Amino acid sequence: MSSSGLSKPTNIITEKFDVSEDTGRGGGNEIGKDLQEGKFLQTGKSVGLHRRLDNRHVQLIAIGGSLGTGLFIAIGGALSKGGPASLLLAVTVESIMLSMVNNCIAEMATYMPVSGGFISHAGKWVDDAWGFLAGWNLFIFMALSIPFEISAVNLFLQFWRDDIPAWAVCVACLAVYLAINLFTVHAYGETEFWLSTGKVFLMTILFGLTFVTMVGGNPDHDAYGFRHWNSPGAFAEYASSGDLGRFEGFLECLWTALFIVTGPEYVSSLSAEAKHPRVYVKQAFKVVYWRSIVFFVGGAICIGILLAYDDSTLIQSVKNGGSSAYASPYIIAMKNMGITGLPHLACALMLTTVFSAGNTYWYATTRGLYSLAAGGRAPRIFTRTNDRGIPIYCNIVALAFGCLSFLQLSGGAMTVLNWLISLTTANILINYIIIGVTYICFYRACYAQGFDRTKLPYYAYFQPYCGYISIAWMVLMLFCFGYRSFTPWSTKSFFLSYTMFILAPIYFFSWKIFHGTKWLTPEEVDLRWEADDIALYEASETEQPIKFWRGIINMLRGWKPGR
Repeated sequence: MSSSGLSKPTNIITEKFDVSEDTGRGGGNEIGKDLQEGKFLQTGKSVGLHRRLDNRHVQLIAIGGSLGTGLFIAIGGALSKGGPASLLLAVTVESIMLSMVNNCIAEMATYMPVSGGFISHAGKWVDDAWGFLAGWNLFIFMALSIPFEISAVNLFLQFWRDDIPAWAVCVACLAVYLAINLFTVHAYGETEFWLSTGKVFLMTILFGLTFVTMVGGNPDHDAYGFRHWNSPGAFAEYASSGDLGRFEGFLECLWTALFIVTGPEYVSSLSAEAKHPRVYVKQAFKVVYWRSIVFFVGGAICIGILLAYDDSTLIQSVKNGGSSAYASPYIIAMKNMGITGLPHLACALMLTTVFSAGNTYWYATTRGLYSLAAGGRAPRIFTRTNDRGIPIYCNIVALAFGCLSFLQLSGGAMTVLNWLISLTTANILINYIIIGVTYICFYRACYAQGFDRTKLPYYAYFQPYCGYISIAWMVLMLFCFGYRSFTPWSTKSFFLSYTMFILAPIYFFSWKIFHGTKWLTPEEVDLRWEADDIALYEASETEQPIKFWRGIINMLRGWKPGR
């Protein structure tokens, strides 16, 4: 597309269409009805997915969608290896880098909120093979995260009873996930709204627990403050001694932080099913910034205050696994202080939290596979939806991956968790590299075609530097995070760390060679793409955007807008 085709770039965003008459551009009674129902998503056609997510759904999913097992279990292992200072530094650095990724994806997703999110952007604005890589990499990550969270559910249930069969937990979780996701997307949004609300409540309790107990509000009236930062110390040695050991301890914290600090890709995946996407999705991406600071960095601070890195129970849990009391550092800290009652409440809320995370991964898995099929990168059967807009066959695939949780029957829940963490960390890094590269191509296309980015719904500042810095950081992490498999050599550790890294170029080049795709030049990128259809949808929407708290009030009053 030449720059002459974009002589008035702001029209792509602000253009409004009359859908009351058949204009030959998407008007007419039938399409007008589809627009009102939120079905009009792509290419001027009525498609399967529906825009049914309200503002309160989108914002709470953005806040709580990625708060799960990593923040409540895996973070304890990082503390034991690196100490509180290394953990805090690692989470802070990764939160800053994630903010740069968020700055990239937010501009693209709010301008072009299409099915598949950044997967579709990668295929349309970079190279179809790049979109193929993006789609399958994200799909594998989300799909493997389902059994990860189910294994964690089993751990938390063992806090109360250790005689619950693991297979029964797996079956129950899979059945509930399937039931939730076979209803309308609004039902999914409603479920996640309440589960994410529980996550916020849980984090509030844990922050309050940390402050109250550190100033003496504990059974022993011991104002311990930052004692654990002094004894045993702020930095732990790992694998080696001295400064090298402390540096390796920091690296272990950094690898865990890569797994814990995530989020913007989830917001991108729901942009095609959100009402008023250029308003609600924009607000959701802004939430990601302060969520990283409050929950991830705040959680690292709390863990470092509550628990010493050489705590015997913590070390034992990292080595051998066990019940949730031995898996979650928060529960260990409460037990150490002799606090009763609260561990049960916290464990119950953590249980709902990891269950919610599994539900989010299930949803993202089905939508990712749907997007791949819609783009011709997966069998077309996965585009089939029921009359409620639910991709049926995609849910069957999600169920199949969820069945991997039965691996814990032979290997133990903690062992399976560690396997899946190692496998999926590379997926996360590749996702962020793909987002960064896609944004750079989008940015260069805007510059080459005279497209005014300042008129976009979300204008990303400090660009393209955020894109370049985030790419460089994620590439460095991708090459380095499995370094311990070389010292000494461990075939098992190598493949757990680098399997996805090896598969990525295979995905890309196989699709590129067999389909003869082309890496687009900035002048060839189609910046208009679905902009007209999205403007058409917005023009047809009779319900006005409402603020988050207004949506909460309306919900409590029982008023459902547009219904």
